[in-house]
Amino acid sequence: MTVAAPDRSRLEIAKVAVGVTFATNGLAFAGWFARIPAVREDLGLSSAALGLLLLCLSGAALTAIPLAGPLVQRVGPGRAVLLGSTSVTVGLLAMAAGTQLGSVPLAGVGLVLLGMGNSTWDVAMNVEGADVERRLGRTLMPRFHAGFSLGTVGGAGVSAAAAAAGVSVSAQLLGTALLGASVMALTVRRFLPHTATTAEQRTRGRVRDAWREPRTLLIGVIMLGFGFTEGAANDWLAIGLVDGYDASETTGAIGFGFFVTAMTLARLFGGNAIERWGRVRVLRGTAVSALAGLLLVVSGIGVPLVLLGALLWGAGASLGFPIGMSAAADDPLRAAIRVSVAGSIGYGAFLAGPPLIGVLAEHLGVLRALLVVVVAIGLGLAASGAARPLSRGGTPEPEAARP
Repeated sequence: MTVAAPDRSRLEIAKVAVGVTFATNGLAFAGWFARIPAVREDLGLSSAALGLLLLCLSGAALTAIPLAGPLVQRVGPGRAVLLGSTSVTVGLLAMAAGTQLGSVPLAGVGLVLLGMGNSTWDVAMNVEGADVERRLGRTLMPRFHAGFSLGTVGGAGVSAAAAAAGVSVSAQLLGTALLGASVMALTVRRFLPHTATTAEQRTRGRVRDAWREPRTLLIGVIMLGFGFTEGAANDWLAIGLVDGYDASETTGAIGFGFFVTAMTLARLFGGNAIERWGRVRVLRGTAVSALAGLLLVVSGIGVPLVLLGALLWGAGASLGFPIGMSAAADDPLRAAIRVSVAGSIGYGAFLAGPPLIGVLAEHLGVLRALLVVVVAIGLGLAASGAARPLSRGGTPEPEAARP
């Protein structure tokens, strides 16, 4: 049975639903990322041990993301988002219990569920976002990712207020879990109708074939480089302020808030920049911004320069993932599979980043350890040319040919 093409009003409703989905995902994560120093304290962990604990999250995410593409292709983005958000909710509840009880194993189980659920949620909402973007004929993916950043800004704000008021991490995670579950149960009903894939389409969109496509792999490298750049700040910026500058936990949360605020603003206006200058030029410009911001953060001069650096770092890390997702989803028939393959490579950043920086921080200090991000920025810059849009014939077209 063929589902009729949705009219514009239906597309606009779906566009809002996708934005809310991204925002809720950001809120679920920032609600605990900004409280990592408190999590470390509640569980009694060293920097290296914290890095290994975060490996539970990134390892589960990387393991689950190759499976997310076939799942989205079969059941549709709406159901896949619902499944993923349910796993995230249970993971947050387990994290809340783990921090309350001081149980590292229970917190690790929560992070595993969080990582697995987020991979499915992430791929599904990006596939749905790319479909809406393509049908409306507008560059929307940066704004959808701005929705994610708005969620992280809200989460960082709540975290800063909670830290200042002495609210426990477990109580905050409990509230975040219940809110996220309620919102997503309603939002996915507004997604576009899903058309079941035929056996022929599934054969044309096999995962193993996508792993042999040079362009898809290079898009994954873009996402790896910029994902590492973003993830390093998510995991270690607040701790860098606390450990490297003797700042309070509240100041650390504020610094993280500066980072995600810059990401949000850059993503809100990034679509216009992409339409004017093209994906590749924008990627190269943001890489320069990320490098400048990183160097200010690790300079050791003072907190004001760190906050300025956090703004530049956030702007620089902002568009790599949305551009990569759009590029991977250029062909609608292969979108889910290619997004999952490129995302698998991109999530390697979240697998390698926490333990690598944690081990380096144990020996060199957090600020010096963050210099490894320079390598990630270089990788994203080197692979940026793969983001050129596909022509109707399936080959990359020059950026100048874009309207």
